[in-house]
Amino acid sequence: MGAEGAANVIFRRQIAEADDPEAERAELVKAYKAELMHPYYAAERGLVDDVIDPARTREVLIGSLAMLRNKHVDRPARKHGNPPQ
Repeated sequence: MGAEGAANVIFRRQIAEADDPEAERAELVKAYKAELMHPYYAAERGLVDDVIDPARTREVLIGSLAMLRNKHVDRPARKHGNPPQ
């Protein structure tokens, strides 16, 4: 959802009660973008693991894939077989 849609949902009562709803909507969308639509907001709340510089993208991806190269997941043994009838 974009900033305009989110602001319309979050601030619908405030927009409806305003004398000039369009001006109020524009101001609230601007405030929403400035305060809530940046990666650091998501990182503060634990919604993302890390915020990286775009120039370091390749380095971070290579490191992450190297860490997972030897990952092994132990699967439980089968509980029930499927014998032929």
